[in-house]
Amino acid sequence: MREIPCWWVELPETKYQKALDLQLAVVESKNSGRLEADVILCLEHPRVFTLGRRGGRENLCVSDDFLSEKKVAVMPTDRGGNITYHGPGQLVVYPIIDIKRRRIKVVDFVSGLEQAMIRTAAHWDIPAGTDPANRGVWLGGNKLGSIGITVRRGVSFHGLALNVNTDMEPFDWINPCGLDRVRMTSFERHMGGPVPMEEACGEMARHLSVVFGISLTTLPAEQLYGKIAFKM
Repeated sequence: MREIPCWWVELPETKYQKALDLQLAVVESKNSGRLEADVILCLEHPRVFTLGRRGGRENLCVSDDFLSEKKVAVMPTDRGGNITYHGPGQLVVYPIIDIKRRRIKVVDFVSGLEQAMIRTAAHWDIPAGTDPANRGVWLGGNKLGSIGITVRRGVSFHGLALNVNTDMEPFDWINPCGLDRVRMTSFERHMGGPVPMEEACGEMARHLSVVFGISLTTLPAEQLYGKIAFKM
């Protein structure tokens, strides 16, 4: 079978809604047949709580007034999972991949995303692992990375969030992923100092390529916008 192209696209810090609009535009272009290539977006978000298909407002432990004062938005989404936090210093990756065409089962796709996070952490000798009871990546009893995806007509979107240099305080305002008494951690907290985000992004790209056997081609964001007629 002819190899399906896959573009690796790095974005600047991007508001959650804009990134979601871009994902949906890529998904629609793929499902309509106008775009063959798969696309993996790598970015950071401004501070925001997102809700999953299972809800999550019940796991928000602070008031709307408090969030307004802290300038943290709350966004409903159609991804899997419950409430989570995104913010600067967190590596967010959205793989928009035709997993049906690539013959990847959803459960294997999620496991592959976990492995990519684990291998990225291992680059800094951080011993991350999985928890059979809960999806995502863990460091001891603390959660290091989260996963929530959606699949539309065989094409995945949404993805993973890995805490690299993330401010941990907003996680104290929720029950992360709907799990009571779960604490979050980050590369920075474990190592006692920040990790270069550019290096973390590069490691993530390398490990996603290996885990899924996909060759990645770096594509400037502006070229992606042009190919799908998207206005950022």
